[in-house]
Amino acid sequence: MYSYSHKNILDTLQFSKEDLNFLIEKTNRMSVLHESGEAFGILNGKLLASLFFEASTRTRMSFEAAMERLGGRLISTVGFQFSSISKGETLYDTMKMIEAYVDIAVIRHPVEGSSRIAAGAVTIPVINAGDGAGQHPTQALLDLYTIVSEKGKIDGLNIAFIGDLKYGRTIHSLINLLRHYPVHLYLISPEELRLPEKYKKNLDGFPMTWEETTDIKAFWDADVAYVTRIQEERFPDHREYEKLKDIYKVNKELVLASKKDTTILHPLPRVNELSTDVDDLPNAAYFRQAKYGVVVRMVLLCLSLGVNFD
Repeated sequence: MYSYSHKNILDTLQFSKEDLNFLIEKTNRMSVLHESGEAFGILNGKLLASLFFEASTRTRMSFEAAMERLGGRLISTVGFQFSSISKGETLYDTMKMIEAYVDIAVIRHPVEGSSRIAAGAVTIPVINAGDGAGQHPTQALLDLYTIVSEKGKIDGLNIAFIGDLKYGRTIHSLINLLRHYPVHLYLISPEELRLPEKYKKNLDGFPMTWEETTDIKAFWDADVAYVTRIQEERFPDHREYEKLKDIYKVNKELVLASKKDTTILHPLPRVNELSTDVDDLPNAAYFRQAKYGVVVRMVLLCLSLGVNFD
């Protein structure tokens, strides 16, 4: 008999296909409760630590909105300069202190693997809200749910990833989830920003198929296009960023040239890679994507805390 068993959410590799199907079902249920107002109070008396040591708007506010909409409360810190880490305190010691205050913690940190260090320090649930160029599991889960909500299915879809596949943690994370489904990926990037080999190896033995290309026109064969910005903050050499920053641009003309009703996703923020003239198209789903994120994170907070909402 199936049983969901994830207290911590640190890495997309931890999820099976059964887990993903369960989370999709639970999010559908939470969506009904949220719309009816019945979700408020589910986490009454619970306290969340919102620990964002790297810049964030959507993820931080999404988690905080999710906790508030469930009737829980939160405390937060934003940026190293406003925490004792700026005084030399280790992440381990910070987490041991946080454990004394709250029931659950969400952490974003610029160093890859930091969420695992945080979880290893405490007994309360820890959710990874992004660690460096590594993983962003909750974004991937909301992206997966967005695809299901927009397309009505996952199986058989052609999905294009466009932009920074080397440093894009949202891409790394979503591909790890999609590998469980019979989908075909178009990995569209400049040679310098191709998907790292370690992520390709994770696809062996799974029903997903994929191909790499530098040609943006592969977009036209996609049912879903996931656009990402070239991430300036991840480049060790700024000259390399300057060379690549405007290499792709998805605009209304490109979208309308597609023979498919291609759903456009973007984790946001955007810079120049996605034109605002796409915003008014019905298949531009990135703002709906952000809305789905609140409900998905409501589900994850409840499950990590062991709180039932059926």
